[in-house]
Amino acid sequence: MNTQDNPSLATLVTDLAQNVTTLVQTEARLLRAELSEKLTKTGAGAAEVLGGAICLLAALIVLLQALVIALTRAGLGAGWSSLLVGVVVAILGVILLRTGMASMAPSELTPDRTQEQLRRDANVIKGQVR
Repeated sequence: MNTQDNPSLATLVTDLAQNVTTLVQTEARLLRAELSEKLTKTGAGAAEVLGGAICLLAALIVLLQALVIALTRAGLGAGWSSLLVGVVVAILGVILLRTGMASMAPSELTPDRTQEQLRRDANVIKGQVR
């Protein structure tokens, strides 16, 4: 019998340990790359959201002032017009804030591909050990 055809248990265990080490290192590199990619994407998105929010805030102030003026000219007093517009905008703001907070789930930042790959690797390792 040739020892290359029938490797010893020690050789098999050594090979397995080396393969697992290489696998863990590869998975760690994948995790770092995926997290870096997601953080870069999140940072770019945050900058765009901030820019859009600033523009929309300026436009909202102008439009709300125009609405107050229109309501005042329609016969509602200036104080009541301002109060009505302020209350409606506050209610809208609370609704948007609550729905926005609910949609910002931390699950969006989880490294899905890495988790799935680690699950597959664990199954392969379990199969190798058996």
